[in-house]
Amino acid sequence: MSTVIRARALRKSYGGKLALDAADFDINAGRIVGLIGPNGAGKTTALKAMLGLVPFEGELSVLGNDPRSQRDALMNDVCFIADVAVLPRWISVEQAASFLEGVHPRFSRERFERFIAGTQLTPKLKVRQMSKGMIVQLHLALVMAIDARLLVLDEPTLGLDILYRKQFYQRLLEDYFDENKTILITTHQVEEIEHILTDVLFIRDGRIVLDASMEDVGQRYVEVLVDSGHADAARALQPIDQRALPFGKTVMLFDGIEQERLRALGETRHPGLADLFVATMKGTYT
Repeated sequence: MSTVIRARALRKSYGGKLALDAADFDINAGRIVGLIGPNGAGKTTALKAMLGLVPFEGELSVLGNDPRSQRDALMNDVCFIADVAVLPRWISVEQAASFLEGVHPRFSRERFERFIAGTQLTPKLKVRQMSKGMIVQLHLALVMAIDARLLVLDEPTLGLDILYRKQFYQRLLEDYFDENKTILITTHQVEEIEHILTDVLFIRDGRIVLDASMEDVGQRYVEVLVDSGHADAARALQPIDQRALPFGKTVMLFDGIEQERLRALGETRHPGLADLFVATMKGTYT
């Protein structure tokens, strides 16, 4: 399996404040990776470093290129969707598609039209006539119609209603993703992307605090609903998080403990990615 992105001791500061603090991670080809962290954790800075938009310290290779010195070559194989879509207000849907068709050899008009099918976007509609959600829809369709090896999505569905968000991620799987493409997503809507991810990176204070496949996450982490009679025995196994419930029960989260031992303490389940994220990031805002 080839490595698409390799970062070692990645460091970036703004005015003396570290946005990335010796971050190490690898992203392999044919994976859908969620880069997830609280506000100010370093997500956007990491993406900008990968795209050659900010200087940085350390080692970073993206598709075999150094973003600092080989950005032109890199961007032939990378597409980026930012959290704010910026398109000329005078341009129409048809004109935007024609422009990209003329300047990018990997733009597919057929794929673009598939992506806007079912939306309210019509060929003559201009950006100035669109709602915020419609502008985002147009931007997504334009970028996803480019056959890139790496697709970087920074809060891609911000401003869209839940119906279109679900449709977007489904089309991402059905019409875009294959074993030759890699997708990197940042979002606060963790529950909505959990089912499509193959891997997850949690970032906190500029450091990667979890780097695992979703399969490994499912095997490593277990929540146990513990009653008061088993609480001491459960705490002796050093849960990484716990929260109290009514009637003397406590939910405890364990990492790497044999499930057979945990079943003796109470009802077990695998935590959702959002629950795992909250447990990992406790204390971030204190």
